[in-house]
Amino acid sequence: MIAGIEGKLVQLGTETALVQVGAVTYEIMLPGYCVNALSGLAGSDITLCTMEYYEGSLGGGNLIPRLVGFLSPAEREFFATFISVKGMGIRKGLRSLSIPIENIASAIENNDEKMLMSLPGIGRRMAQLLVAELRGKLQTFAFGAEPAKAAATRFKPFQAEALEILVAWGEKRNEAMELIELAGQRHPEVQTAEELVPLVYRLKQGVEV
Repeated sequence: MIAGIEGKLVQLGTETALVQVGAVTYEIMLPGYCVNALSGLAGSDITLCTMEYYEGSLGGGNLIPRLVGFLSPAEREFFATFISVKGMGIRKGLRSLSIPIENIASAIENNDEKMLMSLPGIGRRMAQLLVAELRGKLQTFAFGAEPAKAAATRFKPFQAEALEILVAWGEKRNEAMELIELAGQRHPEVQTAEELVPLVYRLKQGVEV
């Protein structure tokens, strides 16, 4: 099983990414929030956690291997739990994850069916099933929802963009938020994500004061 992939992001579509590893280019299916996080990174090296499955009819002998990508092992674990609900297949699950998993997990834990019904492809019946089958199982994933919401309102657009880039590159969201805030305090002249991301790494390494 291919559990992870690291390479150059060659192309990013609305549902898939092409990642080049050496002489081989892989097509990787992505949930919507991952597409948003990777936007603007074409040509850059990225790392994705992946899960592999086969699509097609076993009886017809026409099985096609597919890769699904995530930004972290925790997101992959959440997805495996999410699609365990009856009627929630892999493709439907990917389409529905248009926002970060923390927010979806929080909605399930808080019995917020209205919020779940706002997700692509999720009707009232599926929202009820998600709550009935998964409530109480997603506290770990829901933990980061409030910090993420706070960042959305507290950060300027270029800071929010830098945050998603850092998370896509493997940084923990809460730690990245703290470093972005520190960078803003020490270097208020920095006003673009392109300047902010390398500054954050210098702060993390202790080479920037």
